[in-house]
Amino acid sequence: MTGMDRPRRLRRTPAMRRLVAETSLEPRHLILPMFVADGLDEPREISSMPGVFQHTMDSLRKAAVEAVAAGVGGLMLFGVPKAEDKDAQGSGASDPDGILNRGLRALVHEVGGSTVVMADTCLDEFTDHGHCGVLDANGAVDNDATLTRYVEMALAQAETGADLLGTSGMMDGQVGAIREGLDAAGYADTGILAYAAKYASAFYGPFREAVGSSLQGDRRTYQQDPANRREAIRELELDLLEGADIVMVKPAMSYLDILREVADRSTVPVAAYQISGEYAMITAAAQRGWIDRKGAVLESLLGIRRAGADMVLTYWATEAANWLR
Repeated sequence: MTGMDRPRRLRRTPAMRRLVAETSLEPRHLILPMFVADGLDEPREISSMPGVFQHTMDSLRKAAVEAVAAGVGGLMLFGVPKAEDKDAQGSGASDPDGILNRGLRALVHEVGGSTVVMADTCLDEFTDHGHCGVLDANGAVDNDATLTRYVEMALAQAETGADLLGTSGMMDGQVGAIREGLDAAGYADTGILAYAAKYASAFYGPFREAVGSSLQGDRRTYQQDPANRREAIRELELDLLEGADIVMVKPAMSYLDILREVADRSTVPVAAYQISGEYAMITAAAQRGWIDRKGAVLESLLGIRRAGADMVLTYWATEAANWLR
């Protein structure tokens, strides 16, 4: 036969496949989410996320050093306060001596300059009602009052030396309010990683355990409806206008179409978060021998990169980075 197209020629050997690969996955593309918990004497494994831990301050530093040695691009820190330290305003979030800000200072001291230290800038871990903002007299999340708290939280995090602040609360105007507050206080170099498209997902379940969430009800009045696509582009455009340095889509695997559209339109780098439920599903299937763990992890990360993510938050960041090295 003559004239037949033979794409298989470019798949024939590992060297040929490597030569023509359209998407790369490298350690620098990976960001490790980490949890530091108050009151622990030793790290505590999260039961719904085998292999992921709530850290003590010492184990946090050790895990950060290991991640940097593997070549990861960054670390995103979440704080887990004691239950008795939570209140309606999430006061611990802006307390310089609160668990998250102490953890950020520890990371900046230990690995600052060697990787990008990122802070979760949201109140949900610190409120006794578990919502991402403060509540009004009727029990609804008060958007504008929450912005005031976000600015206070952002200033405390900037003071620790964090490089990027992760605005994950999905309040209207949050990026602009935080940017204005940072600039006015002299933190013009502190960047904002905006959760531009964060959906109200069923796949967040294990994360709620990870941060000891006190949430009653749901977050559907402020996180995006999974049915909506155009809304994500509107959120993206608003965050860009307000000064976002990086934008993010969360979750990743169920929203690869959204990620592709955001990547096609964004004028700044794009991140995606491979969330706790995605981690738990692959882990559980691999533990039962139903899938190849390493192969599934790397394929899932490559798929997120192929869809347009410049960087991926993943609980496998250190392990995957070591595989890729």
